[in-house]
Amino acid sequence: MADKATMIVDKDFQIGEVDKRIYGSFIEHLGRAVYGGIYEADHPQADEQGFRSDVLELVKGLDVPIVRYPGGNFVSGYNWEDGVGPVDQRPKRLELAWRTVEPNWIGFNEFMDWCKKANTDAMMAVNLGTRGIDDARNLIEYSNHKSGSYWSDLRIQHGYKDPHNVKTWCLGNEMDGPWQIGHKTSVEYGRLANETGKAMRWVDPTIELIACGSSHIGMPTFPEWESTVLDLAYDTVDYVSIHQYYGNPHNDTQNFLAQSMSMDSYINTVISTCDFVQAKKRGKKKINLSFDEWNVWFHSHAQDKKLDPWQIAPPQLEDVYNHEDALVVGCMLISMLKRADRVKMACIAQLVNVIAPIMTQNGGPAWKQTIYYPYMHASIFGRGTVLVPLVKSPKHDTKDFTDVPYLETVAVHNEEKEEVTIFAVNRNIDEALPFEIDLRSFGAFQIIEHIVLEHEDLKMTNTADAPNRVTPHTAGNAALADGGKIQATLGKASWNVIRIKLS
Repeated sequence: MADKATMIVDKDFQIGEVDKRIYGSFIEHLGRAVYGGIYEADHPQADEQGFRSDVLELVKGLDVPIVRYPGGNFVSGYNWEDGVGPVDQRPKRLELAWRTVEPNWIGFNEFMDWCKKANTDAMMAVNLGTRGIDDARNLIEYSNHKSGSYWSDLRIQHGYKDPHNVKTWCLGNEMDGPWQIGHKTSVEYGRLANETGKAMRWVDPTIELIACGSSHIGMPTFPEWESTVLDLAYDTVDYVSIHQYYGNPHNDTQNFLAQSMSMDSYINTVISTCDFVQAKKRGKKKINLSFDEWNVWFHSHAQDKKLDPWQIAPPQLEDVYNHEDALVVGCMLISMLKRADRVKMACIAQLVNVIAPIMTQNGGPAWKQTIYYPYMHASIFGRGTVLVPLVKSPKHDTKDFTDVPYLETVAVHNEEKEEVTIFAVNRNIDEALPFEIDLRSFGAFQIIEHIVLEHEDLKMTNTADAPNRVTPHTAGNAALADGGKIQATLGKASWNVIRIKLS
C-alpha cells in the first residue's frame, strides 16, 4: 500500500461558489448526437415530437443545467433559418465541417422544446465563420424579442408565441483553427466578435457573451490569441472559451491519468491573460472562463477515417469509454472545481453518442458509458462552495509530467443542505492509497456514504449488451476518526465520492 495522503479543508477558506453551469454539456449536429441520439422519430420510446424518452431520462439523471448548441465546427457553416418553419419545407445541405448531409429535421425551436423536456437551458452559438453581425442580430431577435418585429413575428407564425429568452451566447466556434470554415486571425475575429456582440446586446441587453479562446493548449497562437481578442472585445464579452481533449493513444495509463495537470496549467494561463487585459485596460470587469468543450477523445479516430462522406447522421466520434477514461474525466472535473472562482461554465463534449456519457443504438437501447458516473456525481453533489484543499500526497513521474500526486482531490461545502462532499481520484494503478481528511473546522459530522467507481480491468467498458460492467458501488470504507478526521482507503485506480452530513 502506498504512503498516506492527507487533505485539510476549513469552511472559512474558500475558492469560490460553484456556478451550476460548470456541469453543462453539448449537442452538435454531428454524427448521431441529434439524429439517433436525442431524436429518433420511429423509435419505440419516441415521444410525440420524436425525442427519445429513454435518452431524456438519462439526461435528467445528470441534472444538466445548460447545453451548448448547435456547434461546434458545424455552426461555422450553418444557416439557422434552414432549421425553422415547416419541416417539410426545410432544405438539405452539404455540411462541410464533418462532410455529411444535414436534413434540418431538428432546428432551433425543436431544440428549445427538447431543453424544456430535459430541464436544461440553452447556450446558443452564432455563425461567425460564413456569416456575421446581421444573422446574429436576426437570430436573437427571433429568439428573444417578444413581438412586433419581422423576426419575432415569424417565430410566432412558427408556433412559438413566447420568446425563448436564451441568455448565453457563443460568438462563433474555434475561430483560431485552420480547420474552421471562415478561419480568422485574432484581429479579424476580435473585431467581428466585438461588433456582433454589440449588435446582439442592443437587441437584448440582458444576455451574456462568450468569445472564442484558443481551440486547445497546443495552438501556436496560444495565449496571444486570447490577449488580442480580449483587447479588442473586452468591453463587450463576459467570458472567454477554452477547449481541451485528452487521449491515451500510446497506452501509457500513468501518463494519461496525469494529463489533468496540463488542464490546470491551461486554466491558470488563460486566467492570467484575462487579468492582464483587465489590468491593461484598467477595467473593473473580470473576464471569466467557459470551458465549453472538454473530454477524453481518441478511441474513434481510426474508425472515423473509414466513413464515406455525405451520409445523414453516420456514426462519427463514437468513442467507447473504459474505466481509465472515467478516472481522467473525474480528474478534469476536479481541475475545474479547483478554479471555480473563474471557471463559471463548462460543457462536456458531447452528451449523446458523440464522445459522450450516453450511448444509444438506433431502434435499440440507451446506456451509460463509464464517464457518465463521475460527471453525474459531480453534477449532483458538487454544488455549493469549493474549499481550499491543503493536500499532501506521495508523488511519481510519468513520461510528460513530474511530481504527479497520486491523490487528486477537492471538497465542496453545500451550506444549504449542510453537507460536504469530497471528490478524490487515486492515480496509483497498482496500490490502494490511505487517505486522511481533516474536517475539524466543521464541528460534528457523520458520513452519509462513500461511493467508489473501480474495476480490476482499466480497459473495461459498458456496452449495449453489457451496460453495467463498470458501475459505482457504495461499499467504500471511509470512517470517522478522532479529532474531526476521516480515514479512508482509496482503491487503486479509483474515483471516490465521500459525502458528509454536518450536525
